[in-house]
Amino acid sequence: MPTPTPSPVFDLSIGLRSTVRLNNGVMMPVFGLGVWQSASGGPARDAVRHALSNGYRLIDTAAAYENEADVGEGIRLCGLPRDEVFVTTKLWNEDQGYDSALKAFEESRRALGVTTVDLYLLHWPVEGKWPESWRALTRLLSQGDCRAIGVSNFTVRHLEALRELSDIVPAVNQVEFSPFLFQQDLLGYCHARGIQLEAYAPLTRGRRMQDPTIVRVARAHRATPAQVLLRWGLQHNVVEIPKSVQPSRIDENAGALSIPLRVEELAELDKLDEGFRTCWDPSRSA
Repeated sequence: MPTPTPSPVFDLSIGLRSTVRLNNGVMMPVFGLGVWQSASGGPARDAVRHALSNGYRLIDTAAAYENEADVGEGIRLCGLPRDEVFVTTKLWNEDQGYDSALKAFEESRRALGVTTVDLYLLHWPVEGKWPESWRALTRLLSQGDCRAIGVSNFTVRHLEALRELSDIVPAVNQVEFSPFLFQQDLLGYCHARGIQLEAYAPLTRGRRMQDPTIVRVARAHRATPAQVLLRWGLQHNVVEIPKSVQPSRIDENAGALSIPLRVEELAELDKLDEGFRTCWDPSRSA
């Protein structure tokens, strides 16, 4: 198996059209809309439609979010060609296992109303089940049902176990990541092995927006705290998928692509790490 090359530095010069080449050659947008906790029906559908109509090209959902059908409808309503929208969804814990994963994928694909899923992720390293789930994902990849496959909430320990199990390197590892949870070891591991790190909850679910350092840097750039948090991740070559159903917030978040942080500001933000999590801790998973 060839040695993966380190992830390239993001070129953010074209804003929302900026992409990164995954380890299998697929191009993935570096910024998108997450729809976790976006209510099914109108809210999720309209958020997707607004985002895509205003330049976003990456939409991240999951079976567990119970809004895949609304995401699919929002994509169709925006009127863009299918190949211009990068769609990610995920295999939930209850569906892990080989046969059940294949069945769950078909259900997700049907709900989304797509022939091919751009990126399909294992949502969680479920003890005793994720190896068989990964085997199912590699089959989906080989059949062309997915353009890329990856994992979510995998630590270095889980990724090392996967490396022993399979020759297929995950294209993406989606984890919680922010200046307050700066997982440097995981970031370095993934970049060195050609695994693209992707951040969920990059805005700390609003719990660190008023941090004095974040506010000060935001004022220096005439930006918002949310934009600073997102830009920090982008400059660490991490794909960002902030969630919102508010059109004004969706537009505001995209502004992160046009406020480059100085080297000294980036270093200052790096020091905010306190191991702060807003969600579960995957290091406790087997």
